[in-house]
Amino acid sequence: MARIGILLSGCGVFDGAEIHESVLTLLAITRRGHTPIVMAPDLDQREVIDHHRGQPAEGETRNVRAEAARIARGPVLIPEDAGDLDGLILPGGFGAAKNLSDFAVRGAECSVEPTSAMLIRRMVSEGKPLGAWCIAPVVVAAALEGDPRVRLTIGCDPDSAGALGAMGAIHVEAPVEGCVVDEEHKIVTTPAYMLEGGIVKVAEGIEAAVEAFCALL
Repeated sequence: MARIGILLSGCGVFDGAEIHESVLTLLAITRRGHTPIVMAPDLDQREVIDHHRGQPAEGETRNVRAEAARIARGPVLIPEDAGDLDGLILPGGFGAAKNLSDFAVRGAECSVEPTSAMLIRRMVSEGKPLGAWCIAPVVVAAALEGDPRVRLTIGCDPDSAGALGAMGAIHVEAPVEGCVVDEEHKIVTTPAYMLEGGIVKVAEGIEAAVEAFCALL
């Protein structure tokens, strides 16, 4: 039974971790007999969005770790306390681009939250599987800074693909129900909600990605 880190960026598609992607990942990992270790950095969100109105919630602050606990249904570790992991997965949601990194405001010039960047680099250097869904591959690319030069997908959006290339990664187009496996560096990515297709197709893509991820353990 492997210990798989699930790095969340809050709770909610527009300002945190995408809930469907996160739950589908937790389900897929647990179904295969592995133990998900949910973690998130302990910092305030870049912004808070009213998901009903689709607008910023003025004057409101929320903590990334506290919000991630809504999905985890309990306590959430910080990345530096994760201990020994057998692999790591980053579900998507705009929190990856706002809280785990500042990609949402700086694009290809972005930086990654330090403890998250350190964990991503550690997984790659130790030859352990790494997964990233939706927009989260930009966090992986930014953390690695082109070394090594990894193969990733965010689907087929040319702007995001161009940003990945500018950060030193190689973008590979993939459908929502598919995934891209960089076998050399043990990195699996899937477009998820970067593409249209609804929850059924997103679930198919995450199942395929988790299956490929587990084969690399």
